[in-house]
Order: sequence, then C-alpha cells, then structure tokens
Amino acid sequence: MASAATLSSVEAQKLENLRSAVSGLNQISENEKSGFISLVARYLSGEAQHVDWSKIKTPTDDIVVPYDTVSPPPEDEAKTKELLDKLVVLKLNGGLGTTMGCTGPKSVIEVRNGLTFLDLIVKQIESLNSKYGSKVPLVLMNSFNTHDDTLKIVEKYTNSNVEIHTFNQSQYPRLVVEDFSPLPCKGQTGKDGWYPPGHGDVFPSLMNSGKLDLFLSQGKEYIFVANSDNLGAIVDLKILNHLVQNKNEYCMEVTPKTLADVKGGTLISYEGKVQLLEIAQVPDEHVNEFKSIEKFKIFNTNNLWVNLHAVKRLVEADALKMEIIPNPKEVDGVKVLQLETAAGAAIKFFDNAIGMNVPRSRFLPVKATSDLLLVQSDLYTVVDGFVIRNPARNNPTNPSIELGPEFKKVSNFLSRFKSIPSIIELDSLKVVGDVWFGAGVALKGKVTISAKSGAKLEIPDGAVIADKEINGAEDL
Repeated sequence: MASAATLSSVEAQKLENLRSAVSGLNQISENEKSGFISLVARYLSGEAQHVDWSKIKTPTDDIVVPYDTVSPPPEDEAKTKELLDKLVVLKLNGGLGTTMGCTGPKSVIEVRNGLTFLDLIVKQIESLNSKYGSKVPLVLMNSFNTHDDTLKIVEKYTNSNVEIHTFNQSQYPRLVVEDFSPLPCKGQTGKDGWYPPGHGDVFPSLMNSGKLDLFLSQGKEYIFVANSDNLGAIVDLKILNHLVQNKNEYCMEVTPKTLADVKGGTLISYEGKVQLLEIAQVPDEHVNEFKSIEKFKIFNTNNLWVNLHAVKRLVEADALKMEIIPNPKEVDGVKVLQLETAAGAAIKFFDNAIGMNVPRSRFLPVKATSDLLLVQSDLYTVVDGFVIRNPARNNPTNPSIELGPEFKKVSNFLSRFKSIPSIIELDSLKVVGDVWFGAGVALKGKVTISAKSGAKLEIPDGAVIADKEINGAEDL
C-alpha cells in the first residue's frame, strides 16, 4: 500500500477552510472535530486504496486457524470464570430498522417468541453469568440515531445480572461535494446534516467515552465485538481461551463463502501481514476472481475479538489508519460525501493477529424479512436466548429464500403468514406477488409461488407443497 502523498496547495486550502468551518460546530466534541479532520486529510492525500494483486497470498492455517484444530477451553468452572472475567461483549447498535419498515434501533425488532435481538443478547450473557458466577458486561455502541431510544429500552434490564453500558460513536458532519463544506453549515440543522462514520470508529469512540479505561481498571483484557443483528455471534470460550493462551491481539472470525456471500471481505496475507481485502479495493479486472469461491474461500463475519490493552496503545498512537470507504449520498438534492471505516480493516495494525475459520452457525444475520422467516421457522429453536439450529435438518446450508416487496416490511411479513411454514426440508423458496399463507403449511424441495398480477393467492391451512411451481389456486 502506498504511503500518504502530501497535499497539493489546493487540497491544503480546502482542508484549512473545512477546519475553520468545523471548529464552529458546537454540537460535537473536540475529539470528534479532530477525528473528522484527520479522516478528511487522509482522504485528500489520496492514500492508495488498490492492492498490488501479485503480492496477495492465501493465508496459511497458522494465520487463519481452523476452528476444529483449536483446543477445548478448560472444563474447570473456576478457570472458566477466570476466563470470562477478562471479557467484555460489545454489540454494534448504531443501525435503524428502516430497511425492514421499523422505526427505532434495529436491535428492538422482535426476532422470535416476542423476544428482540437485545432481549436474546441479554439472556445469553445472563445465562453465562449465572452459570459461572462471572460478571461479563454488555456494551452497546449507539449512534446519534439510536442513542435516545436505546437508553429508554435498556431500562427494562435493570434487574438482570448483566451490567449494561452504552456509549455513542462519533458524529461527523456530511461533506457537501460541491464546495467541500460541512452540510450543517448550510442550514441543515437536523440529523440529516450528520453521519456515524462506520464501525471502524469503535476503537477511538471506546477510548473517548472513558469506557476503555474503565474496563482496563476492572482487569478486562478482551472485547468481543459483533453486529447486534448477528444471532450466531455468541460468546465462545474456545476462541477466547485460544487468544489468551496465544497472546493474539486481534481475531477475526471468518467462515466459508457460499454464493450468497460473494461480496464479503476476505482475509489475505500481504507483505507479511494478515489483512482484510474488501471488494472496493479490488482492481476492476480482478473483481470476478475476488467473487470466486475457489481462490478466496472465506469471508469476514464481523465477529471480532480484540485485546483492550492493544486498542489503547494503538488509539493513543493514532495508528489505526484503516482504508477509507467513501459513501456518496444525496440529502434534499444536495450531493454529499460520508467517509467511513470498518473495524475489520484494523486487523493489520495489531500484533499476532489471526483469523479463525469458524462454523457457519456463528454467522446468522437478519438483514431482511427472508432471514426472519428462517429464524422464526422450525429450522431453529431458542434456548436461554441462544438460537439453535434444528438437528433434524440434514443439509448444512440454509434454504435460499426470496420474498417479493409485499413482504419487505416486518408488519406486512407477519400479516401474510397465519403461522410460519415448516421449512425443515426446503431447498429454495421464491414468492412473487400478493401471496398469503395459511396456518400449518409445509414447504419442501424447490418451491415457487407466484400470484398473477392483480390477483390474490391464498395458500390454504395445512397445505404441503413439495418441488412445485404454484401460479394460481388451480395448482394447489
């Protein structure tokens, strides 16, 4: 990766103008102002984003460790408690449920049996803490979009045995593309003038919030960071024990790619370091190769285990200069730019960093109602907040599910199923148009259900549909 070039006089002037405009934004802290300016300075200096393709090597098993080869954690309960007492669990809670038609933080969408993502997470840590007498805290990194709601929501857990901490990630001004000025200076006073700069911001924000020093003073050593919508991201003592024993400062959980994951970032060996390669960094002529499952067999689950002492050292040295992801947007017809970073890209700055190739069960994200269908079906059960896959399904991969726009919002999705169908023997499902499901329906093999345009198609109670294409009531 080429080092940062120096700024041209034009760029330097741009940055100076921006610096003085930002200094007047009293909605944000000095830490946020300086963090933002240094991010923009790195962006303007045009640090090389492209990798030299010829230098990419496939990581060996000592760098991306196969989960099966890792020794089991100690069975002794006192030793397990000792291990858990080193741990903090952090969930990235900055996202809204808007894509699924919900208001408020995504983590309060009901996943199953009336339990939300957050309920399940708290239950999981509760059961660990009661089993081992440990005090694993839960930390939620909110954005200014989710902060107020989250504070109200966590009140309901006051009687649980889990100490819950919240802090806000940074709030940066959106940049007006035309003249490189902060959008809030253009009279955009509301939330639309600002953005949270991606989850790479977790490390400086943890430090700026004072939480990092608090946890270090309590003897905590590792933080397990994961997306709040990944139901598979549960505390794994085997992974934690491995990191403590081998003094790995950073571990990224990766899992084998399927055709559904071709865009996910992958781990590579590059100039003697392990690093994340994202599709945005890939030269155009190599994109198809990047997407192939043959050469790049694994992808990043965004389950990350990080040593807290190392985070402090690197944040203080301002060493975490992750690749910048420019994210262009439009606000009320004004073209703006958001500069973001990703937490997974920090892997190359930590000593003795590894990937771990974990079972697919540790990656169960809910990004759309099609994922909700999987999780609410007989494919899974919930025990103590843990979402467990039904062993009755022989196929290790989940069915592929494609629901039309009528099912996009959670409320519409729920109203269209009298009960969630049995899909234990389903390979694929595609639903098109105005389709409604009765109770106790079973779907098997490859199923396509498409209502004719303008017609309503109702699947009757108790219907069993196996390897069939249904285009109207006459096909049932």
